[in-house]
Amino acid sequence: MNDGLVSNTCLVMGVAGAGVGPSEILLTGIAGLLGGAFSMGAGEFISMLSQREMFEHQIAQEKDELERYPDQEAEELALIYEARGIPLNEARDMAKHLIANPEQALDALTREELGLNPEELGSPAGAAISSFLTFSVGACVPLIPYLLGYEKEGIVIAAVLAGIALFGVGSALSLFSGKNAFIGGARMLVVGSVAAAATYFIGSLLGANVA
Repeated sequence: MNDGLVSNTCLVMGVAGAGVGPSEILLTGIAGLLGGAFSMGAGEFISMLSQREMFEHQIAQEKDELERYPDQEAEELALIYEARGIPLNEARDMAKHLIANPEQALDALTREELGLNPEELGSPAGAAISSFLTFSVGACVPLIPYLLGYEKEGIVIAAVLAGIALFGVGSALSLFSGKNAFIGGARMLVVGSVAAAATYFIGSLLGANVA
């Protein structure tokens, strides 16, 4: 959401600084929203798909080793359990019991040796859709006044809405970092404002040169 908010706010500010009309600003903002959302979604899909394929390859290798060297895999599993505080003899009994069932053995080795949950390897489609939607929500914020028909005051309203959203996103992120919500919001607001002001200034320079 933050990526969509900052990137599209900067895009809108840049073209507004160049002196184009409200309809051109809206068209540019919509193009930025769609281009960015599809790019984020596609990138997240490929990233998650590659990660899932890597995990599946590791699990397949573990399955092959389990089929070829069951005793060695049982000993590895026993040593893992021993490291967690289980007496070695008891750990070996547990490992042998698991190895007797190939499906349970593979599940245990995947979790204990690879550190993976075979049921939660990630969904490429889910990640892509989530990324697309959250980026779009953030990118919509600076377009709201133009979608509602505001013209001359549109850029001011867009800046205010984007500032409020930036502060809100920064405050929300602070909940995960344990930082002060006001400081987190203010930091995000300052960073976003500097980026937006810079693109507006550059846009105004380019617009003046073109004119």
